[in-house]
Amino acid sequence: MRDNPRTPAGAPVRPSRRNLLFGTAAAGALFAAGCTSNENNEDGGDSADSRQAANAADTKPGKEVTIGFAGPQADHGWLNAINEQAKRRAEEYEDVTLQTTEGSNDTAQQIGQIETLINKKVDVLVILPADGKALTQVGLRAMKAGIPVVNLDRVFASPQAYRCWIGGDNYGMGLNAGRYIGEKLKGKKNAKVVELAGLDNLELTRQRTKGFDDALKNYPNIEKVGRQAAEFTVESGQAKMAQLLQAHSDFDALWNHDDDQGVGAERAIQQAGRDDFLMVGGAGAKRAMRAIKADNTVLKATVLYPPTMAASAIDLARALGQGKGVGGLAELEIPASLTLYSAVVTKDNVDDYLPTGFS
Repeated sequence: MRDNPRTPAGAPVRPSRRNLLFGTAAAGALFAAGCTSNENNEDGGDSADSRQAANAADTKPGKEVTIGFAGPQADHGWLNAINEQAKRRAEEYEDVTLQTTEGSNDTAQQIGQIETLINKKVDVLVILPADGKALTQVGLRAMKAGIPVVNLDRVFASPQAYRCWIGGDNYGMGLNAGRYIGEKLKGKKNAKVVELAGLDNLELTRQRTKGFDDALKNYPNIEKVGRQAAEFTVESGQAKMAQLLQAHSDFDALWNHDDDQGVGAERAIQQAGRDDFLMVGGAGAKRAMRAIKADNTVLKATVLYPPTMAASAIDLARALGQGKGVGGLAELEIPASLTLYSAVVTKDNVDDYLPTGFS
């Protein structure tokens, strides 16, 4: 879970190894899985039309690419989904070999695992650091060794430590949760909301809260009357939600930052016999989506923090290894950063998003 965050002038040419590592690329536009071919035309360069005509994902086997994947320990449903998404995507490509580490929340151990991948001379690295700041130096070492790094979600402290960053939008998550609740309550006078946040020592939690608070500023009829910080666990969600319910006998909406801790929050709500408010979750667990579809609890929506970003990171790594751009974009190189959208899943669209939910 994240914090963060031109094509060269002149005739188009196939990007060199150096350009792939240190060049910049146009950001923006939605990321389409896969990458376009950069085959030259008869004039020795790619025409805009030929590049744009290759928007479809290029899944045909090409240059063999070995991708090293290093992430933290999968001790949370979302993190486990990250690992599974990366593995499944790599299996779809005949030309990709994925080398994964066991994953660790210990900084020194994860650095050691990444250094092993560097010594194996993998073509590209995909790294979701347990601690972005602490692992910045190993990212720099990989880049200096000529191995481009796709920094997944938790951002390194220096952009020199990665070629491309891809991740979720924590501020946008809070913003969209606040907008959804705001629209639901805009006709109610003196509406009250409460917030069940995640770990307050994480920047991502602070960003989610800020987005939520900024959204609520657009609804003068709504006041946030309570907030508790849990720990992204079922147990902490239950305990902290119980405290919110005890402190606030009357409110209209709850935003819970994380669907895993939401399991505990819903237990506390059921134990208290409360059903007088609506609840919005966060991250996009399959369990939460099924509850939204059934529409028989207070949970009415969840705001996505899509683990599919790991599959997209594999696409980006493959593109880097093969010297290609991204499908749907005219630029010769992949963007320097890609921020995913935090869609709001409701009963109306849950069937579209259910296949992307994590267990």
